[in-house]
Amino acid sequence: MKKAILIIIAVLAIDQISKIWIKTNFMLGEEVYVFDWFRIHFIENNGAAWGAEIGGKTGKLALTLFRLCAIVGIGYWLYSTVQKKGHQLLVISIALIFSGALGNILDSVFYGVVFDHSNYQIATLFSSEPYGTVFHGKVVDMLYFPMWHGVLPNWIPKFGGQNFTFFNAIFNIADSAITIGVGILIVFGNKIFPKE
Repeated sequence: MKKAILIIIAVLAIDQISKIWIKTNFMLGEEVYVFDWFRIHFIENNGAAWGAEIGGKTGKLALTLFRLCAIVGIGYWLYSTVQKKGHQLLVISIALIFSGALGNILDSVFYGVVFDHSNYQIATLFSSEPYGTVFHGKVVDMLYFPMWHGVLPNWIPKFGGQNFTFFNAIFNIADSAITIGVGILIVFGNKIFPKE
């Protein structure tokens, strides 16, 4: 359990420090080139996958409450796996998924009441005029890897001749932890869940 707790604390610390730094140093939409294929690009979203919008404030509240329930389930899965002396890779992957989910939940639950908005200004932490309410904060994303941008060849059905960017997602440390955790489960599934 100590390794799992260390992973969770490390991921949460890196995730929240990076998000708070972005919020207090960048305006929404601001971008810095690290390399041509890697940029820091500040966006916010309501927390659904790929920044999807879901049903206004009610949908946002439902998503946040669902995530809070899910994090309890993931926490129980982690505790149960440790108690049953589950495979170390399983413990690591669940800890990564848990910490990533919790990192994005913190944004959704608290950022609306501790920051003011980032539109055309740099946000203030512990603002007297916050941009939202509890459970209605926006998730901060900043990692952008547009590895290739160009026009797709005309011979590709439906998409030929269109502008295309590979890899177009903008994400954060929490998203990365969830992805790595799920990736471990997929790649090492036979080792983690041996057939009896």
